[in-house]
Amino acid sequence: MKIVYIRFKTLIITLIALVIILALTILLIFRFSTDSKETFINDDVYYKGTVDEKKIAFACNVDWGNEFIPSMLDVFKENDIKITFFVTGRWSEKNPELLKMIYEDGHEIGNHGHTHRDYNLLNYDDNREEIKKADFIISNILGIKLKYFAPPSGAYNKETIKAANDLGYKVIMWSIDTIDWRKDSTKDKIINRVISKHHNSAIVLMHPKEETVKALPIIIQNLRDRGYTIGSINDIMK
Repeated sequence: MKIVYIRFKTLIITLIALVIILALTILLIFRFSTDSKETFINDDVYYKGTVDEKKIAFACNVDWGNEFIPSMLDVFKENDIKITFFVTGRWSEKNPELLKMIYEDGHEIGNHGHTHRDYNLLNYDDNREEIKKADFIISNILGIKLKYFAPPSGAYNKETIKAANDLGYKVIMWSIDTIDWRKDSTKDKIINRVISKHHNSAIVLMHPKEETVKALPIIIQNLRDRGYTIGSINDIMK
């Protein structure tokens, strides 16, 4: 009788433990889902455009890669394409002539923050300062008002969004990543990453890299063959 009681008690304890584990698992899943929804389905952050047409925007983030920018510009000029270049303030300050060259070629200029930091680790004041400083430098060089902000590495928090919005910016992310900054990213890998995920109002993220320049003519032709128009962030936003 005592053995049966001990087994029954062990069974009850085991069931209670399983219930607790199950409850904690559900709680964690719910919390992760909520966080993901806040991060990836935020109405103030654009992972794609708002125009449901066969248009695709190219976004090139610039904080380095000067040696590849002229060749990249040549590709876009040959194909009569104007994209969006998101530039950092510190890069613009050091390379005003190259920035002017990009702008004078007809490309849209966006804000990429002053320095390439993890903006998701910054408070409101620091986020605002980074965005505002870049805005001041770029605007003074080009004499234009910027309206799109792309956080470095795609890292942001609610304070980043608030700071950007307060300064009159829309926060731009991407829906197709070339991952061209990685050392193993060859021309063919970059091409496949874009072509395999094409969709209406997509935002394709790239950087001034040698393999990207090689891949661009093929990507452009392939997308055009599929009926897409390629342009800037502004072209896919209502």
